[in-house]
Amino acid sequence: MSEPIIFQKSPIVQKVESGTYFWCSCGKSKNQPFCDGSHKGSGFGPWKTEITAAKTVAWCGCKHTKNAPFCDGNHSQLP
Repeated sequence: MSEPIIFQKSPIVQKVESGTYFWCSCGKSKNQPFCDGSHKGSGFGPWKTEITAAKTVAWCGCKHTKNAPFCDGNHSQLP
């Protein structure tokens, strides 16, 4: 798999608490935006992210961001 699967062409906006999160980079997870291990054998893996304080986060839903794991608006450039 050379390109990630586009889960959705918009960010996944969530309120999160401080802690460690593992963002899905392949688009296969059934637990979006987080990794559930579905990437195995795909060449992709989870992105470990530390959130230091409770806040609202815009996780990338298209999996094509240049600012992983956060949305950078790149979904608007996808076909």
